[in-house]
Amino acid sequence: MDEVTDFFSDSPVPRYSQLADLFRHRIARGVWPSGTKLPSNEVLAREHNVARVTIRQAIEILAREGVVEAQQGRGTFVIGPASNDRWLRVETTLASLAEVYRDTDPELLNLAEGMRDPGLEAADGIKAPHYFYMRRVHARHKRPYCIISIYLDERIFKKAPEAFRTQTVIPLLTELRSPKIARARQSLTISAADMETARYLGIAVNAPVAEVRRVFNAADGTVIYLGEVTYRGDFLHLEMDLKP
Repeated sequence: MDEVTDFFSDSPVPRYSQLADLFRHRIARGVWPSGTKLPSNEVLAREHNVARVTIRQAIEILAREGVVEAQQGRGTFVIGPASNDRWLRVETTLASLAEVYRDTDPELLNLAEGMRDPGLEAADGIKAPHYFYMRRVHARHKRPYCIISIYLDERIFKKAPEAFRTQTVIPLLTELRSPKIARARQSLTISAADMETARYLGIAVNAPVAEVRRVFNAADGTVIYLGEVTYRGDFLHLEMDLKP
């Protein structure tokens, strides 16, 4: 069994959907530019060690999107650009980050909640007495794009529990009069999706994801918010100004 088949067998996402993503990326990168005739289903099936019906299902997805077109007696051709799903920006300022959450207004699927202590590092700051924990999936137009674990100082959570349960947390925190966010930091690490992440985000196991960790502190150094977010890599766009 070759490497491609092993990869497919470990994924909860159908093989034809994974192949549609692969072909879509080839078109977006210009490997198959507009006007290109695609290899035959037989050739693609051998390349990826799948049945021809799987290739046909993948191509049908792209045809419905208006990216390729089957022409009688000639084959299948690229007729349009692949859609660019990289709409999600990783912002580098707190104000911009809060604005992104307000603008996207994601659909929230709550997976778990309760009292739980976060795994804080020494550099994070002072631990609050208790934290309220929420784990949720964010989606846009019914398409999930991130899983987030939130640890919120319980004293803050009690100020507006219903709002924190049903809305995105960061815009709510930035609007608080007390405590004010005195320090905010985030780090980003490129990783690979595990089984749980793949299942919730609808991606392949080992697909690239971005792990973002955000820590907000009050003026006295207390960690009032810890967010651990896993983003789909194919939705993410990072852009920064490099000061000369």
